[in-house]
Amino acid sequence: MTEIGPVRIGILGAARIAPMALIRPARANPEVVVAAVAARDPLRARAFATKHGIEAVHDSYDELLAADDIDAVYNPLPNGLHGRWTRAALAAGKHVLCEKPFTANAAEAREIAELAASSDRVVMEAFHYRYHPLTERAEQIIASGELGELVRVETALCFPLPKFSDIRYDYSLAGGALMDAGCYAVHMARVFGGETPEVVSAQAKLRDPRVDRAMTAELRFPSGHTGRVRCSLWSRDLVNIGAHIIGDRGRMRVLNPIATQLFSRLSVRLEQTSRVERFPRRTTYSYQLDAFAAAVLRGEAVPTGPRDSIENMSVIDAIYRAAGLPLREPS
Repeated sequence: MTEIGPVRIGILGAARIAPMALIRPARANPEVVVAAVAARDPLRARAFATKHGIEAVHDSYDELLAADDIDAVYNPLPNGLHGRWTRAALAAGKHVLCEKPFTANAAEAREIAELAASSDRVVMEAFHYRYHPLTERAEQIIASGELGELVRVETALCFPLPKFSDIRYDYSLAGGALMDAGCYAVHMARVFGGETPEVVSAQAKLRDPRVDRAMTAELRFPSGHTGRVRCSLWSRDLVNIGAHIIGDRGRMRVLNPIATQLFSRLSVRLEQTSRVERFPRRTTYSYQLDAFAAAVLRGEAVPTGPRDSIENMSVIDAIYRAAGLPLREPS
């Protein structure tokens, strides 16, 4: 179902990521208006709205979802709450841009996918890197056969988060390194590997008996190539963001596809030649918002819809099982 723009978006929660992921990109996008915000603390919501020029403040998430002048919601709540409030947004007839990871586990992702399929609403997981020309170009190179047959795909997203009171370490909110950082590494492995892999083995470094601060997993793809995903919020591997794709005729490195506005590049090394390709500094979030608006207003397809989310959460669940850790649960 297509609609007449602009898309009026309400934010669930005064989250730190919202200015970068939505508010600033929306200012340069005539098809989107950030029209409202709600937070558990109304005073915080009002301060957030004043700072960012948001016209409406609602005293609760339910009140925002009930607003007739809101077309869509951005859901950047803690991981364990993603499913609950995406479900509520669909029930209220809103389109949803949901932060990753999509849900707490694959079973919840399937529930949300069924609800989305029975509606005419757009539901999109916010894997913003997927919409940037850097990622699109990497996919083109792999599909062209320039690297030959795929042999191995290695992906990583590691960064330091030494504040152990952060909600990303909270099991009750579906926290853990694999959920927060590793969901990107898993997704990149699936995109660049071209298939959803089987998990062969996994090893976790623990923050507590249920929560991983780092994770490494070995993968095997249906076509025969292998892979590895690495992620951490606190380990010796402080910063590592990217992918290494190895074929039988060459290899490619994708450096920092997540924060391209800072620095990124793609390098290809073949038997006789090598080259480096660079890309626009326009943020991944801006391309993502373009795609979300196009899906809502013109019915254009998106590659990070609920069915893709089921595949990603299924691999995450399998990694937790292989590492001997419990699956995350909805909050």
